[in-house]
Amino acid sequence: MSCKSCASAFVGTEEQDKKLRESIASLQGDHSLVQILQAAQEIYGYLPKGAIDVIASELGISSESVYSVATFYSQFSFNPKGKYAISVCLGTACYVKGAGEIYAKLKEKLGVADGGCTPDGKFSLDACRCMGACGLAPVMSINDDVYGKVTPDQLDGILAKCE
Repeated sequence: MSCKSCASAFVGTEEQDKKLRESIASLQGDHSLVQILQAAQEIYGYLPKGAIDVIASELGISSESVYSVATFYSQFSFNPKGKYAISVCLGTACYVKGAGEIYAKLKEKLGVADGGCTPDGKFSLDACRCMGACGLAPVMSINDDVYGKVTPDQLDGILAKCE
């Protein structure tokens, strides 16, 4: 559940803990666990184990139950995101056009595993199944910027655009 290179990156603050507990209090009852998980992810930027434990405790359910709901939905992340969150589409069209090689090169260049982030917190790397830009395959994004028809030779230039 944790990113090896970012395991020590989580440092929750008293303010975050207070916001989480207030969100749980206001959302429980008529609202779903999914909405509480969304609020927690907004507070922390991802779902740290500590937040899952607080949610479970406040709702009177097991951490495993909270985790099982969170893992069902792809919108939730259990690893901290870097300042520059990179996502590589590994959907069929992108994969056929070489996205697997691009993803492997990025893992090598950044020195991260699947879903990991660099020790300095600058970059995180994830794969996704479709970005809806199949005509531009292979596609990757960095935060809100989308890059199409990417080749491995372009990666250094693309990464250099990140401060």
